[in-house]
Amino acid sequence: MNTFCRNHKSYAAIRTISSISVAAALDPPFQEHGRVLVTRSSFIQNLQTLVINCADQRRIRQGQSCHAQILHFRLQSDAITSNILINLYSKCGRIEYAVKVFDEMRVKTDVSWNTLIGGYTRIGGSNESLNLFIKMLREGNGITEFALSSVLCVCASKILSFESLQLHAFAIKTSMESNAFVGTALLDVYAKCGFVGDASKAFESLPEKNDVTWSSMMAGFVQNERHEEALKLFLTAQRNTVEINAYSISSFLSACAALAALIEGKQMHGVVFKIGFGANQFVAASLVDVYAKCGSIKDSYAAFCTADEKNVVLWNTMVSGFARHARPFEAMILFEKMQQMLYKPNEVTYVSILSACAHMGLSEKGRKYFNMMETEHNLSPNVFHYACMVDILGRTGRIDEARDLIATMPFDATASIWGSLLASCRVYGNVEVAEVAARELFEMEPNNAGNHVLLSNIYAANRRWEDVASARKLLKESEAKKERGKSWIEIKDKVHSFMVGERAHPRINEIYSRLDGLFEEMAELGFKGEIEHDLHDVDESYKRELLKHHSEKLAFTFGLMCLPSCAPVRIMKNLRICGDCHEFMKIASALTGREIVVRDNNRFHHFRDGRCSCGEFW
Repeated sequence: MNTFCRNHKSYAAIRTISSISVAAALDPPFQEHGRVLVTRSSFIQNLQTLVINCADQRRIRQGQSCHAQILHFRLQSDAITSNILINLYSKCGRIEYAVKVFDEMRVKTDVSWNTLIGGYTRIGGSNESLNLFIKMLREGNGITEFALSSVLCVCASKILSFESLQLHAFAIKTSMESNAFVGTALLDVYAKCGFVGDASKAFESLPEKNDVTWSSMMAGFVQNERHEEALKLFLTAQRNTVEINAYSISSFLSACAALAALIEGKQMHGVVFKIGFGANQFVAASLVDVYAKCGSIKDSYAAFCTADEKNVVLWNTMVSGFARHARPFEAMILFEKMQQMLYKPNEVTYVSILSACAHMGLSEKGRKYFNMMETEHNLSPNVFHYACMVDILGRTGRIDEARDLIATMPFDATASIWGSLLASCRVYGNVEVAEVAARELFEMEPNNAGNHVLLSNIYAANRRWEDVASARKLLKESEAKKERGKSWIEIKDKVHSFMVGERAHPRINEIYSRLDGLFEEMAELGFKGEIEHDLHDVDESYKRELLKHHSEKLAFTFGLMCLPSCAPVRIMKNLRICGDCHEFMKIASALTGREIVVRDNNRFHHFRDGRCSCGEFW
């Protein structure tokens, strides 16, 4: 058997085995004092059990040895045995062998069809799975909930298609839509295709829901950025005593990360270890991610270090966390340690390490890692890696090099790449390249007013007032809309949101009064505000008033009023923090002695003692 396990090359090789000892293929539970059980029924039953175990443990070679015994003793005509073999090869990813067994069956049972359809689903064979399902229908075989849910799962990986709608109609026609497996697959299809409302309807219509159904709906909300609804659904599941699984925990933590809900994330951390999910690698990665995205990189690293087992996903999450928090050297050390522990970096790892270099303007390190991808790990840079390199070059003032790199890329430049270049042009006042980048962006993102604003900023910084007026006019004439800035802060399990000029918050008058006091104290330290990049067509005093009441300043002031004096103030913002607010936070950190953490749409800023972790690279 050992020789066969080492040297078998194909399905045909299994048929050549004719004298392998049955005892060698069987584990101790199937032997009795060194003698093999000899009754035919016992032998078949034991061999089937062994194949099932091999399938569950993905032990393909041992399973093939058992298959050889089945052929040797001419047991392949048994339908149950053939179905078990199809299951073995399907679970082990050798679908071609599963098809071979299926084709050689004299009588194809419903279980055989369903198992093979499930096998195609497992490897993402959407066309094959769907074609087999149609063939099964045409030949008059019974369609089970398992087969229908398997085909629907394949459809969930594609854009919602006519076939998906037909399958939904078929489920209704055959009264299977109320089945938990079929209903779960249906809501998964709609959620992954962006139709979260239809997914929610499918969920609500199910008379019976299992833990997979609940976790699938939570994941659907998270995938469609309906994070608050995901948290509410988790709490509803708890009230209904639904069993918590690793998938629902990961979805809950992902929602917490998106909302920067640190308190809820910590509470779930406690639940994770109470119920024994700490060893799950995906849950561990979610814990690392939630702390990093909530601004607590120390807790993120602690969660990483205490993970029982680490995989590449977990390492990547931690490297990404360090990059996002402007901790490039920690990211580089972890990158090296990862390889020392024999984990091979992948494309995601390199995006994270290159991002770390970009955030701190480490151009030479960035070049080194970009070249390492191919020379040391045989990875071809994709568009995200090129985007990082454009960002690195742009942030360090190598605008022309960045433009040349875009011209030589094996891909079309994305809006993100042109946007990065335009932002760098703003920092270094390169009008010529800025106009090139802006033209591309106007074409790719006609409704994004931010690009018009950036170009106008660049003209203003170079005192090209006529061009500023033209840019403003173009913006007014276009249908482009600028997203309104919004900041939020979590206080005692409640998230408080603010927008510029906020009036709806119940304590807004108190907030404005405290903020005015802050500005008076800051004025004594020389803070006047930066108005040169404000493009509102109003007088200077009103510009200062608009800047004064930016959303992150209001959120900070409220945090200052409500949080203990020793607690850091953590603020999240949906847009890039402006230069005036950045300077405000630096001075506020020195004035109040507070650590201030601001997460904008690009990165984290840690303000301490009048300095920011970004080193003015943002």
